[in-house]
Amino acid sequence: MPAGSSNAPGARLEPPGAPSAGARAGESIGRRVVAVFAVLVGVSIANLYYVQPLLPMVRRDFHVASGVAALATTSAQLGFVLGLLFLLPLGDLVERRRLVTGLALACAVFLVVAASAPVIAVLLVALLLVGATVALAQVLLPFAATLAPEHERGRVVGLVMSGLLLGILLARTFAGLVAAASSWRVVFYCAAGSMVVVTILAWTRLPGEVRRGELSYTGLLGSLGGIVRSEPVLRRRALFGALGMGCFSVLWTSIAFLLSGAPYHYGTARIGLFGLVGAAGALMASVAGRLADRGRSGAVTVVTTALLAGSYLPIYLGAHSLAALLVGIVVLDLGVQGLHITNQSLIYRLAPEHRSRTNAVYMISYFLGGTSASGLAAALYSSTRWAGVCALGAALGTAAFAAALVELRRARRVALGDGAALVAGGGGASR
Repeated sequence: MPAGSSNAPGARLEPPGAPSAGARAGESIGRRVVAVFAVLVGVSIANLYYVQPLLPMVRRDFHVASGVAALATTSAQLGFVLGLLFLLPLGDLVERRRLVTGLALACAVFLVVAASAPVIAVLLVALLLVGATVALAQVLLPFAATLAPEHERGRVVGLVMSGLLLGILLARTFAGLVAAASSWRVVFYCAAGSMVVVTILAWTRLPGEVRRGELSYTGLLGSLGGIVRSEPVLRRRALFGALGMGCFSVLWTSIAFLLSGAPYHYGTARIGLFGLVGAAGALMASVAGRLADRGRSGAVTVVTTALLAGSYLPIYLGAHSLAALLVGIVVLDLGVQGLHITNQSLIYRLAPEHRSRTNAVYMISYFLGGTSASGLAAALYSSTRWAGVCALGAALGTAAFAAALVELRRARRVALGDGAALVAGGGGASR
């Protein structure tokens, strides 16, 4: 695809990596624009999570085992990874408004296919394609970060991510309530309608821009490896992202099966309501973004990974205690979302000319972690039930916490080394 392929109305010709006018002037991006980004991201990302509370209904409808039904979640996440790899980097090549609009319309079509699936194999393929097109949410995030001035980037990313997190949480609740009143198929038909609305909003409300490089599409994909090698911050944050999303997916892949069986015996609507329990995670997004702006990312990383590691004790006890399960879900969501916002706030400070590709690398790692953990959790639940699932989640959280401590020590050594160099050179003596 040639560079600079868009002639959309209102497009602004800028050299590759040039900041927006607002960023050049140090002006705020504007609350209305941020709100539009948050709504579009939230409605789009929800498509990855509608199926989670529906798994027991899907299992009964297609007469398959729980492990096979759980592949619906894995398929959507795998599709998302493929979209991140092959579609998200296009944000550095073509106009992002046009890219978002096209992906949203394609997503609506694939959701109709999912809703009409006659056999589970068709559903799995449709959800794979839905997941790929949902990569538009990650096109929007670096788009918003680019429009924001440097001193507000963490805040803007946090606010847009709040919309994304609410979309994830409300998706489960919406799906559970609608399915209980009708069927799981109606959920996907409604989702298709919402993506038609996203298509219209994206075309009419997002700013036009031409901010592309000179690479071809194949060159764009080929450059991903070089970006990974040249950005140590990206490599470290990609690891944190993979472990955090792994913790998250372990719980939400398995919880519908726990809640639909003894001792709970909950229906789809009540299972869907559990998505609201993690709403505290959306509040954490804005807080983490602001702390990252203030240079507190190391401390936030340690705290949030500690929450990941600790959350699976009450989650394990939740097999027989509703109160413990609710506490564990809240703690897990606070940790996952706070860590994720911190990660993205840091990687969006890297070179602006490849911001979409940087985000692609991070999000591929993020969802590969989630997809792998989701598949393992489904297998463990079939063989070891809830105890095995919780052991996996706790192991991933502990690994993230250990990595955070190593990262904090490294950062302190670097800071002490810089301080010693300043003293030796006479710099800062007056301080």
